[in-house]
Amino acid sequence: MNRSTATKKRSLVKALTWRLTATTDTVVIAWIITNKFSVGLAIGGMEVITKLVLYYLHERLWNRTALGVTDKANRNSRKRSIIKTVTWRVTGTLDTILLAWLITGKLSVGLKIGGIEVLTKMVLYYFHERIWGKSKFGVVKEANPKTI
Repeated sequence: MNRSTATKKRSLVKALTWRLTATTDTVVIAWIITNKFSVGLAIGGMEVITKLVLYYLHERLWNRTALGVTDKANRNSRKRSIIKTVTWRVTGTLDTILLAWLITGKLSVGLKIGGIEVLTKMVLYYFHERIWGKSKFGVVKEANPKTI
């Protein structure tokens, strides 16, 4: 039985395209909340590092789990994209809150930025997943399933 699997290269490129989108969102939201572009850049800059690592690990985990189903019809389903969106957003929001708190020294600022991002990033991430679900980049057919 043949199945398709995502390569590490696909996961890496997905992580990079998402990080560019999400960092821009973070910088703008933090700038609006704090009225300081430099704070937005500081939070966004730290997120480039923390979120690239977290996103890559999240993506690899999803490619290994039962929720990362092997049949093509379900692998890119809307339901899977929604569940993946929620699990990533929880992880990402906690990271944003922590970074904003550390950078500004104010938990309230971290909570405000994180609260707004819950909405904006879930929408952005869902569409990012749908676009990548249609892409063939970094997808290979395997004759014998193996651990990724």
